[in-house]
Amino acid sequence: MNNSIAVRVAEFLKDFQPFVYLNFADLIEISNSVKVINLEKDKSLFQINDQLHDSFYVLNSGVVHLTVISDSEEVLLNKCYVGDIFGLRPFFAKNNYQMNAKAREESIIYAIPIDVFRPYLAQNSEILNFLLESFSTNTKGVLDKDNTDKIVNSNMIFSDNQTDVSYFQSLSYNKKPLQFSPNTTVKDVAISMSENLHNNALIVENNFPIGIVSDSDFRLKIATGKFEINAKIYNLMHSPVTTVSESITVNEAQLLMLKNEVSHLCVTLDGTEKSEIKGVISEHDLILAQANNPGVLLKKIKNAHTSAELRQVRQNLTEIIQSSISKNLPLTHINTVAGEITLTIVKRCVELIILELGSPPARFAWLCVGSQGRKEQILLTNQDSILVFEDVVDEKYYDVKDYFMRLAQKTTVLIEQSGFNISKNGYIESNFNWCKSLTDWIKQYNSWINTPGENSNEIGTHFFDYEMAFGDQNIEDMITENIFKNTKNNTLFFDFLGNDTLKKPAPINFFKKFNVEDDGENKGKFDIKTKALLPLIDAARLLILSFNVRGINNTYLRFKQLAIEDPKSAEIYLDCAEAFIKLSKFRTLEGLKNDNSGQYLNLDEFSKADKESLKNALAPMRELEELIKDKFQLTKFS
Repeated sequence: MNNSIAVRVAEFLKDFQPFVYLNFADLIEISNSVKVINLEKDKSLFQINDQLHDSFYVLNSGVVHLTVISDSEEVLLNKCYVGDIFGLRPFFAKNNYQMNAKAREESIIYAIPIDVFRPYLAQNSEILNFLLESFSTNTKGVLDKDNTDKIVNSNMIFSDNQTDVSYFQSLSYNKKPLQFSPNTTVKDVAISMSENLHNNALIVENNFPIGIVSDSDFRLKIATGKFEINAKIYNLMHSPVTTVSESITVNEAQLLMLKNEVSHLCVTLDGTEKSEIKGVISEHDLILAQANNPGVLLKKIKNAHTSAELRQVRQNLTEIIQSSISKNLPLTHINTVAGEITLTIVKRCVELIILELGSPPARFAWLCVGSQGRKEQILLTNQDSILVFEDVVDEKYYDVKDYFMRLAQKTTVLIEQSGFNISKNGYIESNFNWCKSLTDWIKQYNSWINTPGENSNEIGTHFFDYEMAFGDQNIEDMITENIFKNTKNNTLFFDFLGNDTLKKPAPINFFKKFNVEDDGENKGKFDIKTKALLPLIDAARLLILSFNVRGINNTYLRFKQLAIEDPKSAEIYLDCAEAFIKLSKFRTLEGLKNDNSGQYLNLDEFSKADKESLKNALAPMRELEELIKDKFQLTKFS
């Protein structure tokens, strides 16, 4: 493996179990033997009864489902996210695979050879224990009592394994806890707790927590007469305090409370009792957090019957995003969860309108396009969709189209009522052009591809990023097949797309200053969408189409795959992948702060370090521009 790529693999592995137990030199040695696998959506890495592979696997990006067969049905056993390991059977068993591993979306997987990794098990008991525990967790019989509670109809799992969706649960807690010295009287503490409506208080000495009291202590120790009201509070307190770090997950907090038989956890800067106090987590906080579990939200969506119920889920999703950002979770993780929930909301909206209108007169596919089609829609940006219905005989065409236009218009209204913005371009809700037959859509795509700039418009490329929310998979597949058939070796199309990509306004001017808006309501602000993110999005789409790679819509994943397809330029692609994530985070933070799309950054509010970081994230775009000019031999720009 190219040494620079091996370094990047090692950099990725070092943040995840069990690789945290290895030094970086060992990780480099392992990474040199790693094979990078691109697994398209719905493709299997291995299936039940397949012979064992010579490697185990680490998920670099995407989502992989581990499923088993129960009562002749495929049932979800576990869901793997970025950093998760799976396929451990070759380590511990001789018989064939007992489950399926299938990509839920386009995924990049690292295959680590067993023979290369096995020596590290003998040298490190923590690694062996972790692999044994992981293998045990993922191979429980699907009908085991302990496991049946984990499998739900919504195809989402709940378990004590922090690699599942609960990893993303929002955990809000009291960040301004009451604090008292140990010599404060019980009476004074009780009065303060009552006045501030708190059910707990920390006992602090030298600014460090030494104990905690709660309402139950007053009931059990004061109301029963065990202690006087004027006793010192140190007589009532529980000590020592169970302390945790700010990055604790909901599952970890639950397990600690059960293990230590406590109802409160003290959050400190580094997780020890000799560290700055940051807050207190209560059992009630965990109960509230459960309501924001992504799996719970998916079940709520599937059971929703009104826009108000769906709007509440969308608000809960915002809380998950904010919590995940504050925990510094990878943006790729957050995109996965946000994309899945948003797609399910759109699907439910379509289902509810079908219940109102009656069964569709023909097969169809509702495709989310643009940012949602790329699974990059974290903020409340525009929802764009198209509807494709199968070809029908001429005498039925107008009645069929009338049904789907009504379906499109009503569904879009419901999506908007559920808390989403609808595209100003009016893609589906009021524009007759975006709801049409398969043949008409193929003609539209062929026009964009074969006569670019003649019978099309600027939003044509937006439609090459799509994800089906509802409908017939065959219809989406036929659209995809037609696109790749017509784009293959299509010089005119790639020339047009390449020029269109390069004509975006530069983010930095000749004097190495940010190109900010000259006038209007956003005067003086930096348009991070148009001048930074869109050039990367357009470039990734252009290049992935030119390499005839299908099934990968996400910009980050596209750049990662391009590094595999075109290894001589791998460094540029990988730098662009990281740049896209950094720039997306800048936009996300701005949007969360101002409750908007985050498109315009107020650089006056940025520190010098933040401005420098933003500028550094823009650096790979220059090399990418030169790569595109060279690859497509672009000499004339329009």
